Amino acid sequence: MWRYAELLPVFDEKNIVSLGEGWTPIHSLDKLAQKTNIAKILIKDESVNPTGSFKARGISMAISKAKEFGIENVVIPTAGNAGGAMAAYCAKADIKATVIMPRHTTETLKEECRLFGAELILLDGLIDKCGKLAKQLSEEKGYFDMSTMKEPYRLEGKKTLGFEIAEQLNWRLPDVIIYPTGGGTGLIGMWKAFKEMKKLGWIKGKLPKMVIVQSEICAPMMEIFKSGALSNNYNPQPSLAYGLAVPFPFAKDLMIQVVQESKGTVITVSEDQIQQGIREVASQEGMLLSPEGSATYKGMQKLLTNAWIKEDETILLFNTGSWYKYR
Repeated sequence: MWRYAELLPVFDEKNIVSLGEGWTPIHSLDKLAQKTNIAKILIKDESVNPTGSFKARGISMAISKAKEFGIENVVIPTAGNAGGAMAAYCAKADIKATVIMPRHTTETLKEECRLFGAELILLDGLIDKCGKLAKQLSEEKGYFDMSTMKEPYRLEGKKTLGFEIAEQLNWRLPDVIIYPTGGGTGLIGMWKAFKEMKKLGWIKGKLPKMVIVQSEICAPMMEIFKSGALSNNYNPQPSLAYGLAVPFPFAKDLMIQVVQESKGTVITVSEDQIQQGIREVASQEGMLLSPEGSATYKGMQKLLTNAWIKEDETILLFNTGSWYKYR
């Protein structure tokens, strides 16, 4: 991702902390496109990033800036993948990492944090509870809080998704981008990149419709999109897709702004549908999707059924992490 260094906020290249993140492949799902009569279904596979997820982008940028600022201790609340990524980049940067994670998270995600030398704290509940403890440790011990969108540089790393999509697709963006959304950094970052490229003259024409997909059992953005606020009956639950289990996203207003500006929408899928999607894509296309990645595929099917997606459109899905990390 550092091919775009001139558009990123690290001033001295000596401070770049990189494990080779970015420039992930875009695959064409031809069999599924033919089966669903859609012109083109593409998927950007972020599972090949270091530490196996898209979190490597934002964390590489954040830890690089932390190094540039001379920060020595950082803390992060995580549903799983961001914590592992931060632990890895902190190990390379000689920065002390504290990771706070829900206890129900898979052992693979816990163990990678330990192996990278991070202090791992496990809590009952979802990431919002982890975020409260991160804030407390930040105030009491002076650790820098790397929480999603409460730290400005993870967004800058994630915006490289937008640059790559444009460059890899010959500067012609897809009609629709379906994105599995928890904290929303990638969604907001991509939209920022598209606007920057417009100003630079790299791209022309209309921008993609941006679609948020969430799990039915933890769908704050659906509630906010439909009615402007969370209802009294809102009762978020843990999801198979750990990255979607963000019950009270800090950047909710910015996410709604992206959806509205792009003429996009918000969609939810069930936990059963997420499991079905993993099997369907694996058996048809030979790709094992993370639960979050499967959610984008099942979300696309829903949008096709209700005719929100047109058959002549190019659709871009996202596989944000490796299936193997969820075992």
